[in-house]
Amino acid sequence: MADGAKVPAQQARQESGAAQAVKPINLALQGGGAHGAFTWGVLDRLCEEPRIVIEGISATSAGAMNAAVFASGLAKDGLEGARMALEAYWKRVAKAGESSPLRPSVFDRLFGLTSPDQSPAFLAFDLMTRILSPYQFNPLNLNPLRTVLQQSVDFDALRSDKCPVKLFLSATNVRTGKVKIFGNDEITADAVLASSCLPFLFQAIEIDGEAYWDGGYMGNPAIFPLIYGCKSHDVVIVHINPIERAKLPRTASEIMNRINEISFNSSLMREMRAVSFVTKLIDDGKLDDPSFSRMLIHAIADDGMMCSLGVASKMSTEWEFLTGLRDTGRACADSWIARNFDQLGNSSTVDIGAMYL
Repeated sequence: MADGAKVPAQQARQESGAAQAVKPINLALQGGGAHGAFTWGVLDRLCEEPRIVIEGISATSAGAMNAAVFASGLAKDGLEGARMALEAYWKRVAKAGESSPLRPSVFDRLFGLTSPDQSPAFLAFDLMTRILSPYQFNPLNLNPLRTVLQQSVDFDALRSDKCPVKLFLSATNVRTGKVKIFGNDEITADAVLASSCLPFLFQAIEIDGEAYWDGGYMGNPAIFPLIYGCKSHDVVIVHINPIERAKLPRTASEIMNRINEISFNSSLMREMRAVSFVTKLIDDGKLDDPSFSRMLIHAIADDGMMCSLGVASKMSTEWEFLTGLRDTGRACADSWIARNFDQLGNSSTVDIGAMYL
């Protein structure tokens, strides 16, 4: 498709406003490894919705992968291009995972180890990452996701001023402990990998003399770039890290996973506290500064399903597993649109206090 036809993909929706209202939203995409296939499904469904246009995306880790692939496909070939790009990306992820030592083996199936968490391969790998650093067990710094990204994303299209979506990808600066937001003009394969760099699995990504780890530690995802950088006040958070778990974690891997979930949700919950505080000041008439805006918060999630998944499933690249998460994400997005479309632009559809505070 010619460059001149790239931007109108979303503009066409706004031009159809005479027939029906078209509402702009911003997305906040969490990280969570292979569970990011749930977000793939959400994006896939949103691409089919003629009443919604996506202005900006703030994303971390697996969310950053989805965001970069989505925006690249959208910039090149419109909404259908975005859907095709996402499917091609996840197929490459599944293909790359076929040689993974963590892939379920004949031994696992023979002994009925249907849960990846029970696999001897996973248990051995989990133990290794607690004893050795990635600088020791992966001295060549091999990362198959780099090749997958380079095959899936046109980074020039993301950095172009014609890119139809504003991107904000979070990473954590190892030296300062501060969040780094990579905007469209800064996004490279390294920037996306930095947002996804779990320090127990990968060596830190170095960009312009600074080292970065996974953005989830400081923003999973960061909301403030959407507040300051976008016009739409509607922020839809796509959750893949459960905020609550009823079951007490007891195994070492379950405890570590829950610690990571709490840590990765903490920055989001702090930002939600600030959003709630500003909203109350506006509602009480104590803040009339036009530089402060009422943010409308929404959420798409399936915490019940995510809580049922084991720790190892975050590294599962089985195609059936990934497409199952995609289908769940599509269904959740479809249900969310049906219930909440009318409130977009008018009110939040989640109780911020009950959910985040």
